[in-house]
Amino acid sequence: MTNTSSHAAPSTTPSPATRRLTELGFYGLAGQPDSSRDLIEEVQLGESLGFGSVFLSERFDKKEIGVLSGAAGAVSTEMTVVTAATNHNTRHPMITAGLARTMQSLTGGRFVLGLGRGIPIIQDTYGIPRITTAALEDFAGIMRRLFRGEFIVGHDGPAGSWPVLYLAAIDEPLPLGLMAFGPQSLALGGRCFDEVVLHTFFTEETTRRCVATVKAAAKQAGRDPDAVRVWSCLATIGDHIPEDLRLMKSVGRLATYLQGYGDLLVSTNGWDPTVLNRFRADPMVAGFLGGIDSHATTAQLEHIATLLPEEWLAASATGSAFQCASAVYDQLAMGCDGVILHGATPAELEPVVTAYRLSWPTGRPEGTPAAP
Repeated sequence: MTNTSSHAAPSTTPSPATRRLTELGFYGLAGQPDSSRDLIEEVQLGESLGFGSVFLSERFDKKEIGVLSGAAGAVSTEMTVVTAATNHNTRHPMITAGLARTMQSLTGGRFVLGLGRGIPIIQDTYGIPRITTAALEDFAGIMRRLFRGEFIVGHDGPAGSWPVLYLAAIDEPLPLGLMAFGPQSLALGGRCFDEVVLHTFFTEETTRRCVATVKAAAKQAGRDPDAVRVWSCLATIGDHIPEDLRLMKSVGRLATYLQGYGDLLVSTNGWDPTVLNRFRADPMVAGFLGGIDSHATTAQLEHIATLLPEEWLAASATGSAFQCASAVYDQLAMGCDGVILHGATPAELEPVVTAYRLSWPTGRPEGTPAAP
């Protein structure tokens, strides 16, 4: 709330050591935890470290987004809670709207409803319709209308058909986020959403292109491009993390993405598709059951590492804490408005956050000269 008193205290700028890092976020439950209850400690530590946002992903078998969001909102006071992501077609629109309204009330407006397309093979397995760009745009419009207090009668659109949708007396903003990958999703994010989250392991050229696509679409739609926040999702795997875990967080994570939607990731980055074909044809990969990052042994990951080019794994933050922090600054220099330090817990990220603060605002440790 704005202080209109003539005796208001002068504004002060927080020091780099104490300011809320609104441009940084992390994923809750990123380290394959045994219990969802680990999220409580992660959120509390993440907030104490100064993160601006906690992002929550949904896996139907063990991570339901409403429960996780409520827990994160209840044990935090400043961080924004972002679903990144849930799928709009796994719940009735009124259930999703009720979830979002409850979260906005619980957190005092610190909630972003983030949506995504999901993974087609999983949708096919569960008998859930595949998600289209048109359906996402239609659903975003429904949420906007409900949160303006509109009474929606006889809606029949790409997202579905419903006789009546109404959220009772309400007129408050609901920030919407989108997990975007391909050009259609990126353009949709610029047109209709408030935040756009890019995918992990994007090259510099891909990242710059994606940011430009989102901002251009926003401008074309008559929106302020600066009002659409683009998040980089940067795998952050510092040397202080044990080697076997680093292997899982790098090789294992990328390999799992290649299992699920390798063609899209390879084509988006302009990588060589013959490498992907060799990866898929490898007997260990072809016969692997489940996600590699969840089930592979260290020996299996070491073998899989031989199948992946170093340049594919290079699109991440690695090395010392200061090297990781420098990579975060690089993402901001590419035009991203924020960076999600992906694949690591707040405890694992603490040295990187410390280095990031000490490197503010140049991206270098305090007192070191710029590169010639």
